Amino acid sequence: MAGPATLARYACDEARSRGRRHPEPPPAGHRGEYQRDRDRIVHSTAFRRLVYKTQVFVNHEGDLYRTRLTHSLEVAQIGRSACGALGLNESLCEAICLAHDLGHTPFGHAGQDALNECMRDHGGFEHNLQSLRVVDELEERYAEFPGLNLTFECREGILKHCSQKNAATLGDVGERFLRREQPSLEAQLANIADEVAYNNHDVDDGLRAGLVSTRELREVRLFARHHDAVEARYPGISERRLIHEVVRRMINEVVTDLIESTRARLEAAAPADVAAVRTHGSPLVGFGERIAAEHLEAKRFLRERVYRHFRVVRMTTKAQRVVRELFDAFFGDLRTLPDEHRDAARRLEAAHGPAGRARAVADYIAGMTDRYAIREHERLFDPRVS
Repeated sequence: MAGPATLARYACDEARSRGRRHPEPPPAGHRGEYQRDRDRIVHSTAFRRLVYKTQVFVNHEGDLYRTRLTHSLEVAQIGRSACGALGLNESLCEAICLAHDLGHTPFGHAGQDALNECMRDHGGFEHNLQSLRVVDELEERYAEFPGLNLTFECREGILKHCSQKNAATLGDVGERFLRREQPSLEAQLANIADEVAYNNHDVDDGLRAGLVSTRELREVRLFARHHDAVEARYPGISERRLIHEVVRRMINEVVTDLIESTRARLEAAAPADVAAVRTHGSPLVGFGERIAAEHLEAKRFLRERVYRHFRVVRMTTKAQRVVRELFDAFFGDLRTLPDEHRDAARRLEAAHGPAGRARAVADYIAGMTDRYAIREHERLFDPRVS
């Protein structure tokens, strides 16, 4: 556990945590508060479901593509490494990284977009808000409180984006959006680690799936630089080894730049504590100018050549139809829901009207894995399936 003697003055120290929504005795001596958060996340039902939730490729398309679970582990690995180099709280950053996608729908962003459209008249749907809802309300593991009862700092880090309208309803974790303040450095770092992980590993998955070639990817400066260096040093290397070596080097360069650029900003800003980090006019964690530009170039390439590839779009279209039809069926007739979700829908409808009914349906759908959503769709619409 990173203790006060090893933390920078602007790092989050659990001794000064703003605590949990429901007071609890401190954890046993071998764990800190943020380690307890991490452990609760790892043991949660929502975390286990991530193994069968899409990153880019729907789960049944192949066993070796990233899922939300493997992506979350890769984000945590990057986050911890950078935190250690910067004197930040590794356990807090790791917990945020592991929890950041707990509220994601099946079928990746396609599922989120479809569910948001279904919820348009009922408050909308956003996976960051849903991740917070999962850890605050939906997990059922403890006798004395709903959710996982995580620390304020972890909950704040999970909520990366939020409108002022929604922030006004969220109490303490919504305050920074209303005040236009920054989150902790650990939360800022988790956010960037997420981008680093998906940008570089989607290159690997895109190549594995045959959606793009190494020749096409050489349009991306970051990839081309390392591709050429690897080919020059290891002539005749196999394609698979070349790709792994290039992606590994890309991540190393980007993370090294992230650490060095962030360290330079921290030295220039010299925040005295976490409060000074929060009131700083802009995030202090980030890339240098050159890597930021190259990272954005890679992101745009992936959007155009991988995420909008016709094979991905075809699956996206089918996935969105599944989500829309599930929502319409469940919302239209609560009797089609499993008992516990039907009961939840009736409770929320009694308290909040149609918006409550819709939110319960969205909770059920968002919690589904890819394959469970497909199976539920078959049960509802294929007379041959019971």
